[in-house]
Order: sequence, then C-alpha cells, then structure tokens
Amino acid sequence: MAKLRKGDTVIVIAGKDKGKQGTILSIKQDRVKVEGINIVTKHQKPNQATGAEGGIVKQEAFLHISNVAIYNAQTQKADRISYQFDENGTKKRVFRSNGEEVATA
Repeated sequence: MAKLRKGDTVIVIAGKDKGKQGTILSIKQDRVKVEGINIVTKHQKPNQATGAEGGIVKQEAFLHISNVAIYNAQTQKADRISYQFDENGTKKRVFRSNGEEVATA
C-alpha cells in the first residue's frame, strides 16, 4: 500500500530529475505522475472522433514510486510517512522526522 496520495508535494530522489519538486497528479499501482517531472515527447496521431490534433506533444510520464519521497516543508527535506491514531480514534498520516501531521490536499 502506497502512503503517497494525489495532491501530495513530493521531491524526486533518483533519476534524471533528481532534486526537483512537484505535486502528484495521479497514481497507478506502483507508479506516480508528478506535475512538471519526467517530461517526455510524444508523437500524437490526429483523431477526428475526439477532435484531437496531431503533432509532437510534451507531457508528464509515470515514474516509479520508489524514486519519489514526500516533501516536508518544515524541515525542507524529503521525509517518510507513518500512521498514528488521534484521541477520537481516527487514523492520520504524520511525518516520521518531526511527528507533524501531513497536510492533505
């Protein structure tokens, strides 16, 4: 089970975009698509049914979830997530380094 969610701010820890930050756009199994990260060039065919024009398009591609880590704004570093239960018994995500709750988007 991935501890990252759509809308989380992450930092890339491995690969060609190492050190860059972005927001998770989508998650598919063990891969994530991050805004502005892992930009690839795609040759798009025109499609009359959808009205899509053909040409060369730049877009984000999926990268493996192990290559990103959640970004802790207080410590300005990559961090890990753990779970805690509050006094009402609800489960919440917290940063392991300082125990602060992860802001949900």
